[in-house]
Amino acid sequence: MPTAPVLPDPPAAVVDLDLAHPSELRVPGGAAAPPPAGGPVLALVRRHGHPLGLVTTTAAPGDTPGLRAALLAAGTGLGATPVSAPPTAAPLPTLSVIVCTRDRTELLPRCLDALLRAAPADAELLLVDNAPTDLTTHDLVRDRYGDRIRYLREPVPGLARARNTGVAAATGEVCAFTDDDALPDAGWLRALLEAFRADPRIGCVTGLVLPAELDTPAQVAFERHCGFTRGFAPRTWSIADQGDDPPVPFTVSRFGTGANMAFRTDVLRTIGGFDRATGAGTPTRGGEDLLAFLGVLTAGRLVAYAPDALVWHRHRRTPSALRAQVYGYGVGYGAYLAAAVLRRPALLADLVRGLPKALPSAPGRRPGAVSPRELVRLQRCGLLVGPLVYLVSRGRQRTMPTGARP
Repeated sequence: MPTAPVLPDPPAAVVDLDLAHPSELRVPGGAAAPPPAGGPVLALVRRHGHPLGLVTTTAAPGDTPGLRAALLAAGTGLGATPVSAPPTAAPLPTLSVIVCTRDRTELLPRCLDALLRAAPADAELLLVDNAPTDLTTHDLVRDRYGDRIRYLREPVPGLARARNTGVAAATGEVCAFTDDDALPDAGWLRALLEAFRADPRIGCVTGLVLPAELDTPAQVAFERHCGFTRGFAPRTWSIADQGDDPPVPFTVSRFGTGANMAFRTDVLRTIGGFDRATGAGTPTRGGEDLLAFLGVLTAGRLVAYAPDALVWHRHRRTPSALRAQVYGYGVGYGAYLAAAVLRRPALLADLVRGLPKALPSAPGRRPGAVSPRELVRLQRCGLLVGPLVYLVSRGRQRTMPTGARP
């Protein structure tokens, strides 16, 4: 796996170059890249669509040929094109794509436009509006996307509830999920489906998530501290993979993230969907994706990582939003651990042994508005309160309604 580049300081342009089409320099989402404004550039380099790695360079103002030449030179050292799976006559699974949102209508057009470019013509596209405060999102979907995207409303706040509403309505053999602040790549869905077709034991597939922009110090700090990138090599995990230290149940975050994940629909329903006490919009702030990954493993299925399944993520732009997000990740992970132990008490011994090694370490200070040590402290503080918060959230869910209205 190529070594991750040192991230440039913002503002930095993010571009996408395929070595097989060197004249087509693009930006996340697929549009042609404008002439460089000058300064640092982070580039994804591919070959025939397959991501090979990230490289950094510096561009002169307006010098697109020079930028392409620099990226081509750097990209040739990233290694060979990944070997594709041998062709098979088996059809691809049918697909439902679920995007959940809450009062962030301004983000949706870029996300949904990119999704339409990536989605097969027969894919079912579902937008779940979670406890909206007005009809803005409803009207956007009706007026801009018509019958191509089906609008659903989940009246009770909580990302897990919203995801479950989508799963209940889905008709596809596979349910794929992304977020309203993500931009699906053109090959995202096909790569997910090909991973499922390749091995019937696979119950969940995650994919590569890269930053869509690095315009602010907060975005760079997020990518350095807890970015979603999981590398450029495919792999799979099973519950039997206990040779790692700490063991698998305490490192499921390395599998991927909720911004880019897909499940066999029957497997997801069998494990009970997503835990309603977890996720953004609840006191736990997260953890619903991690619990679903663990549920797939404990059901005897595999979790696979497919780097060809790419989405671009728009990180939080301000220091205050970054601090809140990183603290929330800590709370969500603590909630995940509590839920995992409640479901399988035998994990408690592994938790005591393995948790200290699973905690994030404090890196050295780098430029930016938020200190990396501050982010580690926030994440650890969130982790400490996460188990208690999960118990509180679980109690609240018992008093809430379970239905959703289309």
